[in-house]
Amino acid sequence: MSSLFARHACLPQGWVSNVRLHWNARGELIQVEQHAQPGAHEKQETFVLPGMTNLHSHAFQRALAGMTEMAGESKDSFWTWRELMYRYALHITPEQIQAIAAQLYSECLRHGYTSVCEFHYLHRDINGRFYARPAEMAERVIAAASQTGMGISMLPVLYSYADFGEQALRYDQRRFSTGVDEIMQLIDALEAARNDQVEIGVAPHSLRAASMAQIREVQAALPAGRPIHIHIAEQQKEVDACIAFSGRRPVELLLDSGLVDQRWCLVHATHLNKAEVQGVAASGAVAGICTTTEGNLGDGFFDLPDYIAAGGRFGVGSDSHVSQSPVEELRWLEYGQRLRLQGRNIASVAGQRKVGDFLWHAALQGGAQASGRKLGQLAVGYRADMLVLDDQHPNLAGMRSEDVLNTWIFAGNDNLVRDVYVGGSQVVQDGKHLQQPAIQAAYGACMRALRAL
Repeated sequence: MSSLFARHACLPQGWVSNVRLHWNARGELIQVEQHAQPGAHEKQETFVLPGMTNLHSHAFQRALAGMTEMAGESKDSFWTWRELMYRYALHITPEQIQAIAAQLYSECLRHGYTSVCEFHYLHRDINGRFYARPAEMAERVIAAASQTGMGISMLPVLYSYADFGEQALRYDQRRFSTGVDEIMQLIDALEAARNDQVEIGVAPHSLRAASMAQIREVQAALPAGRPIHIHIAEQQKEVDACIAFSGRRPVELLLDSGLVDQRWCLVHATHLNKAEVQGVAASGAVAGICTTTEGNLGDGFFDLPDYIAAGGRFGVGSDSHVSQSPVEELRWLEYGQRLRLQGRNIASVAGQRKVGDFLWHAALQGGAQASGRKLGQLAVGYRADMLVLDDQHPNLAGMRSEDVLNTWIFAGNDNLVRDVYVGGSQVVQDGKHLQQPAIQAAYGACMRALRAL
């Protein structure tokens, strides 16, 4: 099939009735035919909209979800969670990371993500040595994306130091270790994987784990137009440590470098002052907000209203994968602001008062920009990444198209995604991934082995 008829399609200008979408063999939309008439035997879908980009993922952490929700003897925090995550990460094999990533990506696809930005830092083997193929772990994750049909922006992570001031990595961080030359060699090794479904960028892990000199060198060496992601200002402890080291806050320090532009995604950016909010918005970078992980780890609240008012761009990611649903990320992005500000309907602007519509379209645009790929619109030249919602579900039965996004995001917990197409190829049908039995079997075997350790 190379076309799809939608009674209602969510186009860049909003919902449009009677649209036929055409795509070519490469999975690119080549015609968006408005005011069309359905053929006598043509399959018709009711609600069709672009798939979402998951702009921040650590795929291996999917297998850790639910395993850290037990209080310790002292106060728990992001930092105590990190200790548990490190211990877990030391055991994962290349075969296991592929099985975990495939399970994750199949779940993300079923819930409406059609592409992912994979912030990948498990490079070395369990002894801290590179594999015979140094990029094997990244290659395995890309293979999982191919297996499931997920589009991917692979972001090999530069991870050189344990903390500010170029402190040596700890022994339990040995699998992450890379310098500038090594990360560029990994990127070069992955160049052959680039295609219509795969982009290769880079991710300096954080200002704790990479120096400004390294970041500058990597950005200069990276091919033009590639995405650059970084963790920034996720925890107050990180902000305090950066001030103690440099006299400046993390986002302030990064913005003062003059490096940040539209290629960048600043992941979390939870703890910003007013000047930093304005600076990130003015830079053209994307703020990568991961609400369910930030809530799970107790990070704090992103300053969404001031950022929106400044014209800032944002997208959402599932990060540690305590959730695989863009609806949940967007819902709790809004609900977090309502709790923080004790108000309602926060995420809106003068031209778009419907909160669900504003959140969905803003996250589509921000996620697409962060991916470095042509995504997020049902428009000519963009990928044919499409969701078909279940118009027979009680929440959508008889629904006007202009009310669909608000209802989908803010009413109930059922998954309303019925079918999913990536690059014009169907990967989810009637709510099930087409490769789901084989993927689940491999994941089950992987988890039995890991839990037996």
